[in-house]
Amino acid sequence: MSSSVQHFRDQKYHELKGQCIQQRRLFEDPEFPASDESLYYQSTTKGKVEWKRPKDLCEDPHLLVNGMTSHDFHQGRLGNCWFVAACSCLALRKSLWQQVIPDCNEQEWDSKNPGRYAGIFRFRFWRFGEWTEVVVDDLLPTENGKLIYCRSNVTNEFWSALLEKAYAKLAGSYEALDGGCAAEALVDFTGAVAESINLAEGKYGEVISEQMKLFEDLMKVHKRGGFISCSISSPGRPSEAETEMGLIVGHAYSVTAIRKVHLGERLLFSFKAEKLFMIRLRNPWGKKEWHGAWSDSSEEWKKVSNSECKSLGLTVENDGEFWMTFEDWCKNFTDVDICRTVNTSFFSIHKTWEKEMMYGAWAKDSEPLLNRSGGCFDNRETFLQNPQYIFDVKKAEDEVLVSLQQEDRRKYKREGKGDNITIGFEILKVEDNRRYRLHKLTVQERVATSPYSNTRSVFLRRVLQHGRYVLIPTTYIPGIPTKFILRLYTDVPSKLRELKAHRPKLTCWSLLCGYPRRVTQIKIESAEGLQKQDRSGGADPYVLIKCENESRRSPVQHNTTSPVFNTQVIFYRKNIDSPVTIQVWNSSLLSDQFLGQAVLAASPGEPREQQTLRLRGRGRAAAEVPGHITVKVFSSDDLAEL
Repeated sequence: MSSSVQHFRDQKYHELKGQCIQQRRLFEDPEFPASDESLYYQSTTKGKVEWKRPKDLCEDPHLLVNGMTSHDFHQGRLGNCWFVAACSCLALRKSLWQQVIPDCNEQEWDSKNPGRYAGIFRFRFWRFGEWTEVVVDDLLPTENGKLIYCRSNVTNEFWSALLEKAYAKLAGSYEALDGGCAAEALVDFTGAVAESINLAEGKYGEVISEQMKLFEDLMKVHKRGGFISCSISSPGRPSEAETEMGLIVGHAYSVTAIRKVHLGERLLFSFKAEKLFMIRLRNPWGKKEWHGAWSDSSEEWKKVSNSECKSLGLTVENDGEFWMTFEDWCKNFTDVDICRTVNTSFFSIHKTWEKEMMYGAWAKDSEPLLNRSGGCFDNRETFLQNPQYIFDVKKAEDEVLVSLQQEDRRKYKREGKGDNITIGFEILKVEDNRRYRLHKLTVQERVATSPYSNTRSVFLRRVLQHGRYVLIPTTYIPGIPTKFILRLYTDVPSKLRELKAHRPKLTCWSLLCGYPRRVTQIKIESAEGLQKQDRSGGADPYVLIKCENESRRSPVQHNTTSPVFNTQVIFYRKNIDSPVTIQVWNSSLLSDQFLGQAVLAASPGEPREQQTLRLRGRGRAAAEVPGHITVKVFSSDDLAEL
């Protein structure tokens, strides 16, 4: 974890605790008081609630009793099963929960030194790109001497109730936690990257090949410390209704194990399969389980001895936990949230990713060049009026992970603005030398579109070819202002940065050396009929595009006389009478061979449609040579048009 930790509401734990011990009093949090204001964001009171400290609820209170497990606690009166499911996942990883509950031994009740206890606790959450420490007192909401919200199975253990209180403080109230997504809490606990998958839309219950790909991916996520939760969407069904198979609609389940089980000879005969693909879930209620195959009293368990269950890893730890086959899971659940802990450590046996993170905002302005809230790609007139980020793929191809996360809006629920905004992003392949903002889509390729969703974050994983790209995060509807963070993971450094300038900067140096008068975009799509260069009848061609003192070279296309280049360049031209030259060369070990060229005036009046140009030799009266190239050319004397 970074050594830099922000303090929520500027409350510093050690300072406050020291003051309380010195004054021999228990901490009472003025920023989240024991009142209805902290319970509800709407004005109506929901019943008689008493705020009590753990010492008033049991004789020997503890933060943790015998460590932490995913069965320590149950959901209370709040509809925050998503938060409880996330806690179940967190409890499986000691290194991660110790990050959320720092120095838990120091925070623990000490019966030998009761004077050191001050009724104050601290928890850390990854909030919008930074670790934030939240301080709370230990006054908890109760009715009839019992906790009304999240509580432990063990009556004198209080970590889950206090963690929930700290999370409610961040959100503005306990009621603000009603309804949500487990992935959101898991990101806040870990800083992981969240991805949501619709199992029904992906047809994972029907297409076995897709099902197996998903199984392998989820097993890898789980093995590498990631988290998975799932739910059943409830269109046309009341939330928390029970299905025929015992599952709860609209309810978040945590995945606690994934196993590919290789069966021995005896079990092979019983199950008529060499392998079982299994998944274990936990219901945050601690009850209400699956009634189908591999449920607690099903026929499948009768075929397997206790020792075989243990050796196969098919164990059940507690009530509320159950196994299913992966196929049944795909058919019965509709949504899965995956939190990937993306490895950026160089000291690891697993793939290491290069991470870039940018803070940004969608901001509305009536001036088009200043507006940064243009909406999704469907809004053609304003789409490019969004923030734009440029990055490079340095390898021939690279797998890229992108996460776009909007700020948590729960804190705005009191103002009636607490719902997530629908967000997404586009990735465009652009000119290899682009340095300024895009103003019109001409030669650029739209290579990837994320899902658009009203979840807090959206995720995309895509293999991209070598080149330069512009990533454009958007709200679905134009004109909605909010903040976001953008995270990009690649195999080699991508140099992610925001494009802010619209055109080259006018400086004192420009007065001496000249300032661009024209902008020209060129896309070299392909070539055909090039002169053969080797005995096999092929060539290794590339193109070299020259304009004034600048030149750009495409990657080499191997063993072909009809290469596809798809190379884009952009030039800001000071001397508009100086032409653009496109040369085709053959790459060779000793010396590259010139294959021909085309010379273009590239003026604004020339046609912008695709052109096929005959190759010629060098010089003014150069003769034609074998081959031609296909290009698109756009020029404008308005430097902010393209």
